[in-house]
Amino acid sequence: MKKVFITLIALIVLGTSNYAQQQTTQTERMQWWRDARFGMFIHWGLYAIPAGEWNGKEVPGIGEWIMKHAEIPAAEYRLLAKQFNPVKFNPKEWVRIAKSTGMKYIVITSKHHDGFAMFKSNVSPYNIVDATPYGKDVIKALADECHKQGIKICFYYSQSRDWNEPNGLDNDWDFKKERNFQQYLDEKVKPQLTEILTNYGAVGLIWFDTPLTISKEQAQQLKDHVRKLQPECIISGRLGGGVETDYGSTGDNVVPATVRNKDWEVPATLNNTWGFKKNDHAWKSAEDLTRLLFDIVSKGGNYLLNVGPDAEGEIPVASINILNKVGEWMKVNGEAIYATQPSPYTAEFSWGNITRKAGKLYLGIFDWPKEPFFLEGLKSKVKKAYLLSDPEKKIVFKDLYNKNYRHHRLQLYLPAEVPDKVLSVVVLEIEGDAEVEQFITQQVSEKIVLPGVLAKATNEGKDVKINFNGRGGGADRWIENGTQLVWNFTIEKPGNFKIDLVTTEAGKHDSLMWQGNHEIRLLVNGIEKQIKIVADWKEKNPRNIYWKKIHTNAGVIAFKKPGIYTITMLAEKVIPDNTAGFTFRELNLLPVK
Repeated sequence: MKKVFITLIALIVLGTSNYAQQQTTQTERMQWWRDARFGMFIHWGLYAIPAGEWNGKEVPGIGEWIMKHAEIPAAEYRLLAKQFNPVKFNPKEWVRIAKSTGMKYIVITSKHHDGFAMFKSNVSPYNIVDATPYGKDVIKALADECHKQGIKICFYYSQSRDWNEPNGLDNDWDFKKERNFQQYLDEKVKPQLTEILTNYGAVGLIWFDTPLTISKEQAQQLKDHVRKLQPECIISGRLGGGVETDYGSTGDNVVPATVRNKDWEVPATLNNTWGFKKNDHAWKSAEDLTRLLFDIVSKGGNYLLNVGPDAEGEIPVASINILNKVGEWMKVNGEAIYATQPSPYTAEFSWGNITRKAGKLYLGIFDWPKEPFFLEGLKSKVKKAYLLSDPEKKIVFKDLYNKNYRHHRLQLYLPAEVPDKVLSVVVLEIEGDAEVEQFITQQVSEKIVLPGVLAKATNEGKDVKINFNGRGGGADRWIENGTQLVWNFTIEKPGNFKIDLVTTEAGKHDSLMWQGNHEIRLLVNGIEKQIKIVADWKEKNPRNIYWKKIHTNAGVIAFKKPGIYTITMLAEKVIPDNTAGFTFRELNLLPVK
């Protein structure tokens, strides 16, 4: 009896110890990922062979979805495996490209929606070793090279969609609608996860995708399975079932408009597709990608940037050329990216954004000022300022403090010549942690910027939450009438101001949506204004390349004296016809000279 009692005590102590260890594991598990900030996504599979064409015709949509979009029968699609012979695949070169770009981890498709395994699998012969003339395990070769070169290897795995399996989801042109999804999970997904989590060394993360109808219980089974096999392996945000994972993913290519305090990432493409598509030459510029990288990191996210190798195993030259330019910038400015924390400001700036470390702020300026530069609202004392690219080149600064409004304004005397036409980084060394004002104040330019993310939102007197993380950085799915936003702000220099109401495009890049004709009421300075949302003019958004900003001219308002004012914007009639809704982003009050 005594022995049994001691055993029970030991089990309780062990269980408590394990629980305590689990409590600290999340931080330990995520640390490398938080420090990395920048990774390479690789979509590679049989779909690289048709490369966007089937039976001589181009198939619309992204390359890796050709089986779905062309409704290719599984038996016919499987024949592609007999042609797959990527003799130019060079894992050493792939890892070199990632590292020279400044990327710290690689996520590769081990099995995409077409059901084909890019690794040796004993679960199904439908894999690169057993079904192709190439006959080699590319996942093993890449994993070995990543381990050798000190870069994290991570695996994408499609856990729900599988167009090759009768019990997998989403192939409704080949298989009956009734299917045993649990059987698919038990007989293919879990065993293949076991293979990739036991045969390739330490795995940085598992990137699940498109959960569809996976239940909470089924998603939890997969989470537990990963945790059991590799407790330190991170689980991405698209597991599904409402099960909490280690971090969240935005929509594809979607950059939020505000700082997000949880771990998150932006998965993004270099062109419009993920898998190789020979006729897709819509390449993003290295300049745009670099600015997006900085902006994403400044809001607390990671940037997972994709390449799609061709059927022979080569990353397209156009992709390499773009990544080389991003890498050149990273070699000089990586300090402002790696192991940084998000901006102390909630909203972004028109000129760029900010990342930070203990005692330092990094101002990433992509719109180099032609006039004197001011940073509004920084309360922390600045000790030193300089260019990250040239630390010996000190920047003179002055802290201008308005006692009447308790407003700090830092003036930086920047060089007239742009240090880096892509994005210049100015370092501010500060005392202690960064502190910023929480109140909106008129800028030196006399402009007042009222972002949606800084407004108080209510409906019928109750607080509501509006998500300003839509595809264009505007409100996502605002379709309710009666919601109002309220801003308080300070005006130092009164006068007449033009009201510029900004909404954004939404939807996917190949099917852009924007909804006008919403009826809005503004209450400002004792005056009511009725506004109908129209597209008076459009503007490219450097943070969301696909989705333009749409400007509505909402008239002119006068402020006769300095002071604190309030603006209320009420959505009286929202038109949700094409599901875009009211994609509000911000109000700008522009001084009329």
